Amino acid sequence: MVRAAVQAPALAATDWPTLGLTFAAYAAFGLATWFHADIPWWALAPVGGALVCLHGSLQHEAVHGFPLRARRANSLLVGLPLSLWMPYGVYRTTHLVHHRDQDLTLPGIDPESYYVDPARLRSLPRWHRALLEASNTLLGRLLLGPWIATAATFAQGARDLRAGKKDAILDWSFYAIGVGILWIWVVEICGMNPLVYILCFAYPGTSLTLLRSFAEHRAADETSARTAIVEAGWFFGLLYLFNSYHVVHHNEPSLPWYRRPRRYRERRDAYLAANGDYVFDSYATIVRRYLLRRKEPVAHPLAG
Repeated sequence: MVRAAVQAPALAATDWPTLGLTFAAYAAFGLATWFHADIPWWALAPVGGALVCLHGSLQHEAVHGFPLRARRANSLLVGLPLSLWMPYGVYRTTHLVHHRDQDLTLPGIDPESYYVDPARLRSLPRWHRALLEASNTLLGRLLLGPWIATAATFAQGARDLRAGKKDAILDWSFYAIGVGILWIWVVEICGMNPLVYILCFAYPGTSLTLLRSFAEHRAADETSARTAIVEAGWFFGLLYLFNSYHVVHHNEPSLPWYRRPRRYRERRDAYLAANGDYVFDSYATIVRRYLLRRKEPVAHPLAG
């Protein structure tokens, strides 16, 4: 990976741009849910999905220490499970493991890998293998991915709770409290049908997040060649808080999101040389190439 030539400056106690954006996102979410009955579903779904996705991007920034330096304060600030599918504490733990770049994409080690160990894949029922194959196309990832991710997260959570793991008990307890708070606001106060929330907020929000992660990593011998760059426009750039410059983020996880575009422009040639030109010029290109065609095999090509 390309490493910073100079030591990054010390982080301020409060990152005001990220804090301001967090409050703005919650305000927009509050307005969208409050006025949901006045918005047609075909407009509510993209707006609700974008807000839930943006909240997920803010959770990602919180994992890396933004906008507040205090871990618990960040957890309280962004911990509401707007997407419903994963407790923030679980995400924080697994995402930090994902940042061990030497283990990127390795099934069973990298918790964010979509690859499966070849031996395990051969042992799965045919329907399960077919489901995994379908979800390795972009259309399958967007349509099936939210349900697959939710089922896998809840299944692992159930195993951890049965095993009496203290962190899991804490994470899922806070998740339950968060869902309760969300229910009070969305259902009891705003009068929204829970199914409408799932279909117009949680589901499209998770799908948009999976669009971002679809091409973020690939199996490669060289660690530096495993992480992608998507030169996204401003809409997806802001929606994903410029995490589309994923090499930049893995290289400097503590770099604030609004500094990633400039860092990329300054060192573009070096990043592309390091990651083997694993770059897309837009998310539209990813859609055109992989909507109905799988990008990678399900079985990890370098494992087993």
